Amino acid sequence: MSYAMAGKRVLITGASSGVGAALARRLAAQQAVVGLIARRRDRLGEVLADCRRTSPESAMWAADLGDTPAAARLALQAWHALGGIDVLVNNAAIPRRRAVTALKPADVEEVMRVNFFAPMRMTLALLPRMLARRSGVIVNVSSVGGRLGIIHEAAYCASKFALCGWSEAMAVDLAGTGVSVKLIQPGPVDTEIWDRPDNDEPLYRGPKVGADLVAEGIVAAIGSDRFEHYLPELMALKDVVDAKNADLDAFIAGAAAMTWQ
Repeated sequence: MSYAMAGKRVLITGASSGVGAALARRLAAQQAVVGLIARRRDRLGEVLADCRRTSPESAMWAADLGDTPAAARLALQAWHALGGIDVLVNNAAIPRRRAVTALKPADVEEVMRVNFFAPMRMTLALLPRMLARRSGVIVNVSSVGGRLGIIHEAAYCASKFALCGWSEAMAVDLAGTGVSVKLIQPGPVDTEIWDRPDNDEPLYRGPKVGADLVAEGIVAAIGSDRFEHYLPELMALKDVVDAKNADLDAFIAGAAAMTWQ
């Protein structure tokens, strides 16, 4: 199923860098009107300037989605400013990379606010309007970490597992309403998430893909009939998840052993 992006209004969180910025530029090049949300006003302004070359009606809002009550208000503000929203892309995310024995409750709660509660609030704010017109797409950018427990990523995985479960149940509830849900499961992507301060060094040393390749996959997913999309497909990420689900004990034992290598 094709989905023409020209003229569509797309709200993207985490749009100042990485996948969010790449997606914004790609959609604007296809004449979509993009609304951009992120914390860093200067970086966000650079992305907006690029988008306005091909989509002059695009707009931005500098905001911290860790302030979850404000997330719903921001979503409605964007709806009114853009004249509605056809696609909501919940992409913003932060890590808290450290062993669970070193985590504090406040660490986990901060990650949950940005990675799960903000998407939940923004979705629930816009959903009644999408349902009233019987059209809309909710795109939740999770992670392979939403299907696999990753070493030293307990807080991040908890937030992404929550986003996966939320997305699956929401897709069932919304069947036949005209509002669809797309769950995006990127693998290792070459973005700033690996270098954020106040995080341990990542143990992963394998290949990473460019953000633009994932953005390309998200655009394709919006026009797809499928719910879940592992990106990029060339990494065979779903095979890893299927192997884990086939023998969870073996997966845990193998992953634990990597901690000591």
